[in-house]
Amino acid sequence: MQRKKNSLGAIASGVAAGLISSGLTAAYSMTVGRNDFLIQQETLPLLPSGNDPIRILHLSDMHMTPDRTELQDFVAQLADLEPDLVINTGDNLAHPKAVPAVTRSLSRLLQIPGFFVFGSNDYFAPDFKNPLSYFAGPSTLRDRDPLPWQGMRAVFQEHGWRDATHQRHYVEIKGTRILVAGVDDPHIDRDRYNTIADARTPDTDLALGLVHAPKPRVLRRFDDDNYNMVFAGHTHGGQVCLPNGQALVTNCGIDRKRAHGLHRWGKLWLNVTAGLGTSPYAPFRLFCKPEVTLLTLTD
Repeated sequence: MQRKKNSLGAIASGVAAGLISSGLTAAYSMTVGRNDFLIQQETLPLLPSGNDPIRILHLSDMHMTPDRTELQDFVAQLADLEPDLVINTGDNLAHPKAVPAVTRSLSRLLQIPGFFVFGSNDYFAPDFKNPLSYFAGPSTLRDRDPLPWQGMRAVFQEHGWRDATHQRHYVEIKGTRILVAGVDDPHIDRDRYNTIADARTPDTDLALGLVHAPKPRVLRRFDDDNYNMVFAGHTHGGQVCLPNGQALVTNCGIDRKRAHGLHRWGKLWLNVTAGLGTSPYAPFRLFCKPEVTLLTLTD
């Protein structure tokens, strides 16, 4: 009988320890993990010989709400990095009153040449979903309230950023002629790649593609059109990862090894940023720091 009591006591102690550990992990991921921002720096030789280096700041997935003051302060300081070009791949919003917070946070970056595309969470408000559902496959769009993306788009454009959604743009930076083109979010089937197909011209030094969710079908099209690089977000780097940083899911069909970071996809380079924010209904990050990428292109 005494042995049974000891056995039950050991089980109870183990359960209690597990609950405490789970509680501490959750608390960490919702506080430190969610606000431990990282500037991921990469260098890539993509420019013609003799051209000056170009610094590109890639940000995505802020999922901004008015109360995210730590996030707002971090984004506001990014202009100190002095990028030559800013790329924003969407999901800026997570609240109907978040546009002023996004505008204030980006105010200095909006003075630098920039291009953007939107993600589903710019168009529609977040809602609760079972986190385990991601293991069954990519999430689907349900009936959700609209967000004021048109006002945010107007602010971006008034300050000089250009909307790359189903459009081709050309910009010259430090003597390098760059083509920038993008598609709307394929995660909700709004991509129309044919609107920008075969966009490369002989006098273009560099071709950059923008998309929110790095769906393989879109990446293949960019690769077929000989783009040098594609920028994407959406995955949150997995958001909750294994201790080695390996993502458990990507929510878009791309393999887990390329859930974030700089990788090859066919002939092109793909940069998937883990992004800066989280849904208000899943406010945690574990072994996956919120990040932006500062990419230096060299000859």
